[in-house]
Amino acid sequence: MPDELQWMHPEFAPECLNSGCRAPPMPQCDSACCHCRARGDQSAWPCGLFPSSASFSPPSLSGRIPPWLQGTLLRNGPGMHTVGDSRYNHWFDGLALLHSFTIRDGEVYYRSKYLKSDTYNANVEANRIVVSEFGTMAYPDPCKNIFSKAFSYLSHTIPDFTDNCLINIMRCGEDFYATTETNYMRRINPQTLETLEKTHIHIIDQRTRKPVPTRFYTDAMVVFHHVNAYEEGGCIVFDVITYKDSSLYDLFYLANLNQDFEENSRLTSVPTLRRFAVPLHVDGNAEVGTNLIKVASTTATALKERDDQVYCQPELLLEGLELPQINYTHNGKPYRYVFAAGVQWSPIPTQILKYDTLTKSSLRWGEESCWPAEPLFVPAPGAKDEDDGVILSAIVSTDPQKLPFLLILDAKSFTELARASLAVEMHLDLHGLFIPDADGAARNQATSETEQAPASGCQGPHRPDGAGGLGLP
Repeated sequence: MPDELQWMHPEFAPECLNSGCRAPPMPQCDSACCHCRARGDQSAWPCGLFPSSASFSPPSLSGRIPPWLQGTLLRNGPGMHTVGDSRYNHWFDGLALLHSFTIRDGEVYYRSKYLKSDTYNANVEANRIVVSEFGTMAYPDPCKNIFSKAFSYLSHTIPDFTDNCLINIMRCGEDFYATTETNYMRRINPQTLETLEKTHIHIIDQRTRKPVPTRFYTDAMVVFHHVNAYEEGGCIVFDVITYKDSSLYDLFYLANLNQDFEENSRLTSVPTLRRFAVPLHVDGNAEVGTNLIKVASTTATALKERDDQVYCQPELLLEGLELPQINYTHNGKPYRYVFAAGVQWSPIPTQILKYDTLTKSSLRWGEESCWPAEPLFVPAPGAKDEDDGVILSAIVSTDPQKLPFLLILDAKSFTELARASLAVEMHLDLHGLFIPDADGAARNQATSETEQAPASGCQGPHRPDGAGGLGLP
């Protein structure tokens, strides 16, 4: 085992934040709330969506990891849905839980830690939810309700809008940030998962750019994820995952995550990969009803209705996929392959798929009782083909006897190369990224960054550093 990476012996957390809970704290968690899964009606929630009890041990590796694969897979998603006696209404609202898989010399090391946002700190210190989220409304001004005396002594400022950055992780220069749908980001240390500082997103108005006078429109739809976009033949081609309505959002209210989840899931609209094409220039001499798209690579149309209005109709590429990824050396360029989580009757992914936009064919990986996370493509050194590399995905299981694991697939053939099974607490997450060791600047600065900008308010009721897996000396 490399000197700079050690598995730390689990230490138990203090008394649980949830009043009335008498369960022993679990060592996999950076906060003491995770082991309260059985509290209230949460016992009926689908396994894999929320943290639950698991033992702790180093990963068990099967297969062979390519020797060139060296780096860290970072993941982000909702992790804590109950604070004190209060509970979030929606799965998308849970407090952000970061976790990482570090791959070094054919071995895998794991750790997890809650993001120490202002929202997290305010909620934990108040022992209840005090900041509103996507689907949960908290007291807008808690100092003016019956809890005013208790809230007046809070040492953490309650943020004006949530900075619970649970959606994704992005890189900006040599820094890494947890992000969400609001205008806040939180800088993190990608090696220790420490929360470093808050960052505001500033929108720049490029006044030298003029808007295109033509109005483009299409049928109503819901879009969560874009795949890619590029210019071809005088138009912009872009691919998105679409839904016909908002039923998916409604399904993930925690009240709907019960014994009827499987049946309710069948009522949601199917995520569908669609390709749009939008002309960059509209021919003023073209007749009304003319299709302005002339590229042969898509059947998408853009029909001229009048000089300033065009109706765009997408091409349906594939149904039943979500959380799309590509080889990002082709970002903003013509590309061929989409790597995604496959879904069938349920919005919960049960497969990993590779879709070929040229041949319209697909390859799939699946295993009974397994829920794969968003698949990330990592290119092989010196790769010439777009699919020359590996796929990484964190897998959780609905079978309590089956450990979660990191799966490594050959991206070209979609055959399994290796898996690292982990007797740790894992849950279904949302997004993340892979940091190759060749980009080691962030890792080399890990210690100094943590010393210079330590996370504030980290003395609350949660486990010491290293909880949940990998620890640094």
